Amino acid sequence: MKTKMIFLFLMIMCTAYSQEVLDKIVAVVGNEYITQSELEFQTNLYAAQRKISPNTPGLKKLVLNNLVNEKLIYAQANLDSITVTDDEVNQRIDYQIQLFEQQFGSKENVEKAYGMSIEKIKRELLDNIRKQLMIQKLQQKNFGVIDASRREVEEFFNKFKDSLGVIPEKVEIAHIFRNPKTSSAAKAKAKAFAEAILDSLKHGADFAEMAKKYSEDPGSAAHGGDLGFVKKGVFYPQFESAAFALQPGQISDVVESPVGFHIIQLIEKRGESIHTRHILIKIKNDEDADLKTIEFLTNLRDSIIKGYGTFSEYAKKYSEDESSKNFGGDLGTFYLNQLDKNLLDVVSKLKEGEISFPKRMDYGQDNYGYHIVYLKKRTPQHLADLKQDYPEIKKLADEYKKQQKYEEWLSELKKKIYYDIRM
Repeated sequence: MKTKMIFLFLMIMCTAYSQEVLDKIVAVVGNEYITQSELEFQTNLYAAQRKISPNTPGLKKLVLNNLVNEKLIYAQANLDSITVTDDEVNQRIDYQIQLFEQQFGSKENVEKAYGMSIEKIKRELLDNIRKQLMIQKLQQKNFGVIDASRREVEEFFNKFKDSLGVIPEKVEIAHIFRNPKTSSAAKAKAKAFAEAILDSLKHGADFAEMAKKYSEDPGSAAHGGDLGFVKKGVFYPQFESAAFALQPGQISDVVESPVGFHIIQLIEKRGESIHTRHILIKIKNDEDADLKTIEFLTNLRDSIIKGYGTFSEYAKKYSEDESSKNFGGDLGTFYLNQLDKNLLDVVSKLKEGEISFPKRMDYGQDNYGYHIVYLKKRTPQHLADLKQDYPEIKKLADEYKKQQKYEEWLSELKKKIYYDIRM
């Protein structure tokens, strides 16, 4: 998504480039047209993405066809009265600006790189982002759910089985995860520090300066605690509940979440999105918290091995991974090359049916826990087999069916929407 949106912005900015290229019309689609400069620019982008020469035979024709198809879909979106709200457009623009800031380091660097203010960049983005959102909505409406039947999956497999090749080794795994527990004293110390900062803010201290000095959120501290515009559902519920209750400019009381204590200031609210900044004070673990967690998981492992209970039963009762505990700790089936290094190191040493010793699991900056991993099943590398690999083959069949439907749809659009390619 990040690369796609940066390329979208570059496309918008190609007006300067068009001064260097003969700006004639090379295609007309409905009420839209494609210029020579746009085609040249998009061809260069396409070539750069794939590390090929922009002069590759047939490349320009391929890019032009892609541009025509995009404008056909946009024309149909207008005919179908597909709409996007100002909030949806503004959220996507704000997200894009955040990506630019991450890419260049600051708003000032973004403005310097593109030679215009942030507000002007947003205005330049507006029309194309609205079009892109309309196109995405129409595509989702028509092709969001494409489900190949059992017969279609079988036909797909019989047609392409010789080209599916080797299925890599895969593993089915589960885990029991625990966070090291902090004492009430450590929690009280962190809360008292947060309350002292809040008191300073109430007496006139600058929020941004206090965030830079004291916040333990590495992603926002350097920017004065600024979190940018974020849609509802992204932050922890405790954070969101407090933030959405604020008025612009208002500062919250100390708010506890799973990562520590927050002081939140609401900057702006747009529908279901909020722009906030915060100061985070994390709760430091006790020196022996890690050891106690490791001992707890070791005892669980011993109990399972001795037959006092099943892995699934203990996961439901003791795991603190809310996304998997109710499923007996089940994490799913993965190809070995999909696992991160730490998990791969654990799983690669296990035999089917074995449980690992406790291992540290990092899941964010300064956020970690420990888990024991159960290797439920290991499937060696093998040639694609319809029975054994049905879920994976079905996904490929779904995509194949979607592509066929998409091409049929485009053919129908070309019959009813005027277009003319002039090169």
